[in-house]
Amino acid sequence: MTPITDSRSRILIGLGLAALMAATRGQQFAPLAHHLPDASLAVFFLAGLYLRSIWGFPALFGLATVIDLTAIGWGGVSGYCMTPAYWMLVPAYGVVWGMGRWSAGRLEMTKEGLPLLFGTLLLGGVLSEVFASGGFYLFSGRFADLSALELLGRFATYMPATLLHLMVYVGLAAVVHLTLARALPGARSERARPQ
Repeated sequence: MTPITDSRSRILIGLGLAALMAATRGQQFAPLAHHLPDASLAVFFLAGLYLRSIWGFPALFGLATVIDLTAIGWGGVSGYCMTPAYWMLVPAYGVVWGMGRWSAGRLEMTKEGLPLLFGTLLLGGVLSEVFASGGFYLFSGRFADLSALELLGRFATYMPATLLHLMVYVGLAAVVHLTLARALPGARSERARPQ
């Protein structure tokens, strides 16, 4: 993958990812949430892929938490999901961020490399959903006596849309990346290293 070596570009990417999360997270509170699905999983994957600093993860998680608390406190959004299980979002987002980090140094963002990138993304998305939704069903205290069959049924109901949204957002980022790589001289000759 073509590395983002200059810090100004990384800052702009980080700000863009934070803006995308702020615009699509929070149901009625976020400006684009009525029209676009939540981009948080894709934001964490792309942050792992493009940003060098390990501080990107806690900064984005802090932003997500502030957005959620603001949406509940001032935006009139239901606090139904704010339970002890909320902290299962740490491993949920950590999985996709880690998959992005892993991909940064090992996979090429080329037409040929995209299937492996999206396979990695799919695995990260499934694991993330297991942590997020599974954690909510098991630790929120809102589902008494949830059977394994009911849990699998809930995964079957909600996981396809989550994975589709994740793939679409990262697919759009891949299109932008490939377009810019063709437009910028020398961009294809560099290769990312594990960071």
